Amino acid sequence: MNDFSTGKDRDFLEYIVKSIVSDPGAVVVTRSEDELGVLLTLQVSKDDMGRIIGKNGQTAQALRTLLRVVGSQQNMRVNMKIVEPEGGEEVEEDSDQDMTSILDEPDLKF
Repeated sequence: MNDFSTGKDRDFLEYIVKSIVSDPGAVVVTRSEDELGVLLTLQVSKDDMGRIIGKNGQTAQALRTLLRVVGSQQNMRVNMKIVEPEGGEEVEEDSDQDMTSILDEPDLKF
């Protein structure tokens, strides 16, 4: 895998992300290229992860769509990977404590 530090796709992603986040100094975009295409790896501060991912991942998906357009102009496939910062919060997905069913209510009669 070759490592290319510059490219229109990398510069484009860096420009867009720096305009979205509150700490543009923490934005790091690395670019690597192989036979499958270009992979842009994005690192932002822990506080800006929510802004980059967006509600239901919509911002990240929009960034990926824009990168596909930029890549198609260069006849390249461009993908983006977002790296979770150190000390990121761990979220438990299988928590059954908050899951209550209407059938669990004792006062309901059918």
